Amino acid sequence: MADPRPDRDTIRALLGGEVGKVLLGEPEVRSRRAEGGWLTEDLLFQTNLGDRVPAYLVRPSDAAKPVPAILYCHAHGGRYDIGRRELFDGRAALQAAYAADLRDLNCAVLCLEMPCFGERLEPGEPAMSKALFWRGGTLFGRMLAELVAGVDYLVAHPSVDESRLGAMGISMGGTHAWWLAAIEPRIQAAVSMCCFADLACLVATGAHDGHGHYMTVPGLLPVASTGRLAALAAPRPLLVCAGLRDWSTPEECFNKARRELEEAYTRLDAQQMIEFCVEPDSGHVETPAMRHAALAFLDRHLNSRSGP
Repeated sequence: MADPRPDRDTIRALLGGEVGKVLLGEPEVRSRRAEGGWLTEDLLFQTNLGDRVPAYLVRPSDAAKPVPAILYCHAHGGRYDIGRRELFDGRAALQAAYAADLRDLNCAVLCLEMPCFGERLEPGEPAMSKALFWRGGTLFGRMLAELVAGVDYLVAHPSVDESRLGAMGISMGGTHAWWLAAIEPRIQAAVSMCCFADLACLVATGAHDGHGHYMTVPGLLPVASTGRLAALAAPRPLLVCAGLRDWSTPEECFNKARRELEEAYTRLDAQQMIEFCVEPDSGHVETPAMRHAALAFLDRHLNSRSGP
């Protein structure tokens, strides 16, 4: 039986061809805070495209023994002021901020500020997405390109075990996480919360209009569905958390994407690597069960094996 998953290079091309072309360079360390054997660094990257990208890096003070690392993808929620601060301050959709919990898992964490958020408010999301469309790119492609560059940075960092990299996020961050797992083979485990639904189904129901401009990828639907695109992560571990009362994840749209994703993992005899935490009565929020599932999943898949 032919593999129904799309070609990874084709997907990268639809994103505007920027993935793999954005380089972060060596960051300026704007501040550094030590606590309990760990450092929190406020970084400022300058990309080869001229963009300034603020980031937080949490890492061990002693780099003698490299640790797993998480690329933490922040959410949208119409709160353009939050951005990377979500890692330490949390947001209403989360049980709490994730920085301390991920550090307790002995994981380094990198959180990049996405275009249009935090210190990068200008140009705004509509203006930037339109400008990129005119140039043949996409805002989503630019975001993913910067996140892939973040993977490059983690791989080269002496504190990080490059064989144990994860990605996670909620809402826009959850979308980024599963897309990253699909297009970037170096991501070994990913957690996507509250943003996983069949895109054609979203369009048919009108639910797509609740999402920001950032998520538009011209020409994607004739090439791939959500489930088959996400299945490019297989056989690597993937956890999808969803509330069936979530406006962004209508039940019928979630179920279609889930079926296709499970079929792909089963076809590769990797069904034990795909997990779901589904809350029938929950909306667009992380529940206690999702929090527990996410941390247990990352601990199991990034801490339970030794590096090379």
